[in-house]
Amino acid sequence: MKITKIKEDITPEIASSIKDSIAIDTEATGLQIPSRDKLSLIQICDSQNNVYIIQPDKNNFKAPNLVSILENEKILKIGHFLRFDKNALEFFLKCKVKNIFDTKIASKIVRTYTDAHGLKNLVQEFCNKSIDKRQGSSDWNKDINELSDKQLEYAANDVIFLHKIKTELEKMLLREKRMEIFQKCLAFLDTRVELDQKGFKEDIFEH
Repeated sequence: MKITKIKEDITPEIASSIKDSIAIDTEATGLQIPSRDKLSLIQICDSQNNVYIIQPDKNNFKAPNLVSILENEKILKIGHFLRFDKNALEFFLKCKVKNIFDTKIASKIVRTYTDAHGLKNLVQEFCNKSIDKRQGSSDWNKDINELSDKQLEYAANDVIFLHKIKTELEKMLLREKRMEIFQKCLAFLDTRVELDQKGFKEDIFEH
């Protein structure tokens, strides 16, 4: 796995090299976005397993080259629990993340034989790898060059396996004839993110 650390934005050359899909994840100072916490890191991985860890400019959060990828409807964005990442990216980068595949939603719809839908569980089942999630509680807001190798590996592991997981879950969705309901859930995600940003964290469909 090749990890490239980047400050502020990917280069135009990197942006132009991404054609079909990227895996994406984010790290933040906490889970309360946008009310309290800020976007700290953005991890992307292309289909050739090149991982880029980007630390946005905390003063203006401008990343036009990355935004061009996020808003490109021809490029699939694969993530796990995109409800959080989409919220963070759209709020801070002032963009709209288009054409998505959420592996957590897909897992919940098609892996009904288990209630274990975390990324670690999916990596174990579909990639036969065990990943260490203990670095999750980290100070991601310090300078990217001060992050330890273990922190960088943790961040990279959140994206490096997603292409494989997406392929396997897609096969299952098609086999079980649940692709249509999955697509409807993805379409609703825009509304769910908007509700989050307006402070509606609870399930509004509950009694």
